[in-house]
Amino acid sequence: MQLTPEQITQFRDEGWLFLPELFTPEEVALLRREAEAIYAEQRPEVWREKSGAPRTAFAAHLYNEAFRLLGAHPRMIRPVEQIFDEPVYMHQFKINAKSAFVGEVWQWHQDYGTWKRDDGMPQPRAMNIAVFLDEVMPINGPLLLVPKSHMAGDLQASHDVQTTSYPLWTLDNDTVARLVDAGGIVAATGKPGGMLMFHGNLVHGSAGNITPYPRKIVYLTLNAVSNYIRTPTRPEYIAHRDFAPIVPVADDALLHEARRFAAAAE
Repeated sequence: MQLTPEQITQFRDEGWLFLPELFTPEEVALLRREAEAIYAEQRPEVWREKSGAPRTAFAAHLYNEAFRLLGAHPRMIRPVEQIFDEPVYMHQFKINAKSAFVGEVWQWHQDYGTWKRDDGMPQPRAMNIAVFLDEVMPINGPLLLVPKSHMAGDLQASHDVQTTSYPLWTLDNDTVARLVDAGGIVAATGKPGGMLMFHGNLVHGSAGNITPYPRKIVYLTLNAVSNYIRTPTRPEYIAHRDFAPIVPVADDALLHEARRFAAAAE
């Protein structure tokens, strides 16, 4: 899995890139089932909204085989290695839920701001890559991206610990308005199996979901090995301390796991 020169140029210019339906329906069906099973568990890695609905499940690649394979999948790892021109390790792994009717907002923010302030990451040489497990539509709380905002660098932010169940370093309205005036807003929508990549400094957020349609997305935060975190303050299941480069699995490993799972269920 390699990005084309045109895709790399788009990523560098816009700060994001979407690859539609990169994973097959079989692969996505397995991941969706496993995500639902994880959300049903009572464990510290599963964080919930104030309503009790799941918000995010951390570190699933450490206790679930399907997500272990996804976390080392070449379709996710190789493009980021291309961008950074060096191996990467897993800084964070999470499955974000935007539950039907009750999924809460994610405020406007930059991811690198949190990685720097809470984890001691030296440079924005990490990025989120995301696989859609459900169809992400304009109506069910899609991720909203501000194109070109990554060029603004690391912006001043405030630590919001009140708005939602997840503390976040958020941007003020004036800053967001200025960046949107320059770059606009794009809703990252697509079918299950699509993969989104976006720069660590790209400004983004999402509204709540009041529709009957859930929206689950798996996020891998991949960090260049030379950029390992220096002063982590969060639990290890949120900010990992294993800085070993990821060794990708075979491209068909997840598909084999899906078929093994299906055969066992018969």
